[in-house]
Amino acid sequence: MKHNLLLIIILLPGMLSCNGTTGGNSNLRPTDVTSEAVTANISLGVEYMRQGNYEKALERLERARQMDPGYNGTYNMLGMLYQQLGENSAAESSFKKALSLNGNDPYTLNNYGQFLCSQKKHDQAEALFMRAGANPLYDTPEIAYYNAGSCATNAGNRTAADGFFRKALEMNPLMPEALIKMSELSLESKNYLSARGYFQRYLGVAKHTAKSLWLGIQIERELGDTDAVSSYAVLLRNSFPDSREAGLLEQSGVR
Repeated sequence: MKHNLLLIIILLPGMLSCNGTTGGNSNLRPTDVTSEAVTANISLGVEYMRQGNYEKALERLERARQMDPGYNGTYNMLGMLYQQLGENSAAESSFKKALSLNGNDPYTLNNYGQFLCSQKKHDQAEALFMRAGANPLYDTPEIAYYNAGSCATNAGNRTAADGFFRKALEMNPLMPEALIKMSELSLESKNYLSARGYFQRYLGVAKHTAKSLWLGIQIERELGDTDAVSSYAVLLRNSFPDSREAGLLEQSGVR
């Protein structure tokens, strides 16, 4: 199972904040140190990244860097862009430059931690996530703790992952990504009632996906609720007929 991390895209004044998952949970972070021209170029760079137009994104971010070489947010975005391009050396250099300009910026700490986790440098990544989460000026510390949990899961450390996801839920009890992860971990540890509890909390704040429906089927099979199993199975077949989870459902023999 792939365990995704949440990225932070810094949005500067004049931009609208948009939400997404594992491709980007976005935050609005005002700044009073950048000019309107720098802000505009970074904003355009972010938009081009979202569109997959990386050449244009790089052009705009480089223009912003030339205008204000001392603004750490530009280097953070360059790090994310280079990571998307698979240019890992350039990505790491950009993140390090951003932190050399502002070593306490939680957005850079989170994104650099995500990069390090993707390079299997789990201990270094965890340290950065903890620094980000502990920053009292960070608007969404739960994202850093969630990422620490995902990174620990990738490293095979389920105990640590459990603790980090719980911490994320302390910060934001309605965080759907952390709720579904805790449901999965509870299922794996055969704590089925706990798995159901987290799953039901997830359903209170998020819509069904193929993944969530398959998880619900597995939980309710273990608890012996055949009606719930059938209900989730119908939803999975009808709503996500071409999904991997629908294929697993057919293999399972559930009707």
